[in-house]
Amino acid sequence: MRIRKKPWAENEFNTNKNYIKEPENFKGKWKNFFKNENPIHIEIGCGKGQFISEISKLNKNINYIAIERQDMVIASALKKSREKNVGENLAFFSANVEDLKDFFIEGEIARIYINFCDPWPNKKKWAKRRITHRNFLKIYGEIFGEKGEIHFKTDNRILFEFSLNEFAEQNDWKMKNISLDLHNSDFKENIMTEYEEKFSSKGMPIFRLEADYKKV
Repeated sequence: MRIRKKPWAENEFNTNKNYIKEPENFKGKWKNFFKNENPIHIEIGCGKGQFISEISKLNKNINYIAIERQDMVIASALKKSREKNVGENLAFFSANVEDLKDFFIEGEIARIYINFCDPWPNKKKWAKRRITHRNFLKIYGEIFGEKGEIHFKTDNRILFEFSLNEFAEQNDWKMKNISLDLHNSDFKENIMTEYEEKFSSKGMPIFRLEADYKKV
């Protein structure tokens, strides 16, 4: 879906200190960008930025990078981060998930968050577009290097079941902390996205899992 252009977006791109126009220039150099040796976590598909802004404020000893393919969505996330007065441990850039290796070298990323991605509901036709498909898991493993982890949330049961199977069928992934109803579980560290707040308020269950990667 095409997002309507926002009149204030260009100014946000030009003035927001957390926006990176040419992220490929920092491939292998992100620790220089953040000016520290802290681990780097990324969110794929940051939406309007609530989750990544909140988690970056709670964990100053971790560097965060939010990635979104649509510029106007990134603009909204940038605005959110500025309004929340986030620190220097958060960066944003626009990119497609299949291009991650253009921006990160092996071993540069420690964790990936995937929150409420497009479920691509037609399994036979669109399965390979789902960003928990094994083709994408291979990309994530390559930027993790020896080890890493994914934290995944969705409200779509079909996508969640698909993702469980994809992780289970790969020798270098091991799942843990699987929840079929996150908000009625004993998990205490959840940070909600805007989308999650909307749908959980209607009583819809939220599915969550963590998957550890270890290079085989």
